[in-house]
Amino acid sequence: MDAAVIVAGAGPAGLMLAGELRLAGVEVIVLERLPKRTGESRGLGFTARTMEIFDQRGLLSRFGEVETSNVGHFGGLPVDFGVLEGAHQAAKSVPQSHTETVLEDWVTSLGTDLRRSHELLAVKDTGEGVEVTVRGPEGEHTLTARYLVGCDGGRSLIRKAAGFDFPGTAATMEMFLADVRGLDLEPRMIGETLPGGMVMVGPLPGGVTRIIVCERGTPPQRRTTPPSYEEVAAAWKRLTGTDISHGEPEWVSSFGDATRQVTEYRRGNIILAGDAAHIHLPAGGQGMNTSIQDAVNLGWKLAAVVKGKAPAGLLDTYHGERHPVGQRLLMNTRAQGLLFLSGPEVQPLRDVLTELIGYEEVSRHLAGMVSGLEITYDVGTGTHPLLGKRMPRLALRTAAGRETSSTELLRAARPVLLDLEDNATLRARAAGWADRVDIVTATPRDVTAASGLTGTSAVLVRPDGYVAWAAPGSHHDLTMALERWFGSPLGA
Repeated sequence: MDAAVIVAGAGPAGLMLAGELRLAGVEVIVLERLPKRTGESRGLGFTARTMEIFDQRGLLSRFGEVETSNVGHFGGLPVDFGVLEGAHQAAKSVPQSHTETVLEDWVTSLGTDLRRSHELLAVKDTGEGVEVTVRGPEGEHTLTARYLVGCDGGRSLIRKAAGFDFPGTAATMEMFLADVRGLDLEPRMIGETLPGGMVMVGPLPGGVTRIIVCERGTPPQRRTTPPSYEEVAAAWKRLTGTDISHGEPEWVSSFGDATRQVTEYRRGNIILAGDAAHIHLPAGGQGMNTSIQDAVNLGWKLAAVVKGKAPAGLLDTYHGERHPVGQRLLMNTRAQGLLFLSGPEVQPLRDVLTELIGYEEVSRHLAGMVSGLEITYDVGTGTHPLLGKRMPRLALRTAAGRETSSTELLRAARPVLLDLEDNATLRARAAGWADRVDIVTATPRDVTAASGLTGTSAVLVRPDGYVAWAAPGSHHDLTMALERWFGSPLGA
């Protein structure tokens, strides 16, 4: 085979997946139709959960100085994300073009075989692997791999060629997005609802302004080329009364409110991630972030299967865990679309929800939903508050006296068993998995009541940063948890 895994698409999801696979030592080829990055900003910034993921992989420093904020919204209604204790703030105004540059530099430094100007034409699952027909600079040829992952966007060829069902609702309106120079507009970071629709304005680096124009009553169009800036400026003037026709567009795009999700994230040796698996209204900037998190959930599981270290059914948990996340994503973006884009008939609902957001518990719930921090996976029953949830950053001092953290221990994308009480018996029970699980004895430095770690003696953290087992409080014993997620011990 040409590689263990072929990834189609060099967007954020495809690049993140390639990086995860390379950290595990898996040979991967990334096929990208475009000859170079588009330079388009599209997705802007990172949610708190994506910030944590990048921190866990040591990537945050690669982005340089980023503006962060706890100010967020749900359907244009302000929400204070500062109610989420112990979390990163969200990053604002990081263009997707910069994100792709950072991720591409990272994955190529890890040895990823990234092939641009390679268009995937056909796909075949042979049962033992996959064959793909590709058109590259030297013409058509065939590549083979054990698995193919489609990270090729909302119009995914792989999704169509492999026959995935993609039910949902079609777009009902068309909206414009543009990055423009030469505009002096008042920021409307969470959008402004107007009698005829909604507009949003956000400053980007380098004197560029991001504008979004959502005009009610505009039917969706099947475009083969982007809309003109004149269309955008005309819609803006109809809604706001302001003339922005003098602006100099960097790029212009259109999007709709179609909402769809595949019924299965995997069919045999073909897997989907990111927009190839789910499309939705880009409300709250969740799309790119959810796609990156799909890739991180899939990466370590796929690597374990390829390397023969996976327990039976591990790869099935990718669909089992991420499909419900996608369902909630579609639910909340549709709800936000109703709040954002509907007319005055929805104002009573906006008013009631504004009152409810004044209650901290409601703000916490909505902030957790949009940020991705609420996600809980089924890792088995128990009473520990972190079971199935993401591991918060915990400062540690190792038995050798080194200062570290739970975040830094995940840099290699390997599972970590934290022994927080210097328990030799615990370490002996886990010794059979030492080839694939890092066993670390350390003393916590800053346990707070909000962390969920008070009184915790040990924690097993998956490579994606989620707690698979904790003591006391897990109804499974450590051996059962290790076998469930990381296979049989050496010598078994």
